[in-house]
Amino acid sequence: MELFWTLVFFAFATSITPGPNNIMIMSSGLNYGVQKSLAHLAGIQLGFLLMLLAVGLGAGLLLQQPLWHQLIKVIGSVYLLYLAWKIAAAEPEQIETGSSKPLSFTQAVLFQWVNAKAWVMITGAIAAFTSLQGVYWQQLGLIALVFLLVGLPCTGSWLLFGAALKRLLTVPQQRRWFNRAMGTLLAVSVLPALWQALVGWSG
Repeated sequence: MELFWTLVFFAFATSITPGPNNIMIMSSGLNYGVQKSLAHLAGIQLGFLLMLLAVGLGAGLLLQQPLWHQLIKVIGSVYLLYLAWKIAAAEPEQIETGSSKPLSFTQAVLFQWVNAKAWVMITGAIAAFTSLQGVYWQQLGLIALVFLLVGLPCTGSWLLFGAALKRLLTVPQQRRWFNRAMGTLLAVSVLPALWQALVGWSG
């Protein structure tokens, strides 16, 4: 039982803290509202669970090879920088006219595979909360269930917070500066992983 609550606290701490998913869903909440961002939110949750199960069942072994690992880091970091630029460059006028759209369900699902924080959360959870003494697939299922029950409200709170900010930032210039700040924050969070990948690649 003690291990269960430790897992719950681990899932909460890793899910509620800032990261690419939370920054992007908060920005989506502010720019597009809750309803239009639900597909993005659902994609985050399902994508994370599918990735957790796939890595836990062995599909992640190939991706954890040094060459593939560095490649994923570089591709993921470059893609995150692209998303950061998209967020920073988002204009309120484009959003209101529908020429700018939130991340789709499929994009959010696939995004988890290039999300460095998701990799850390998943590998950390599997390493810490599975053991040879128990039934492995049951342990993996429990980890997935806890992350679903804990992760959904955590990520959802960032979406609701973004939507609440929409009521406060009513002037287009305010939203423009918010988007730039969020884009910059997302880019800054990516740079250490990109630098590490490039150093590893050159080494």
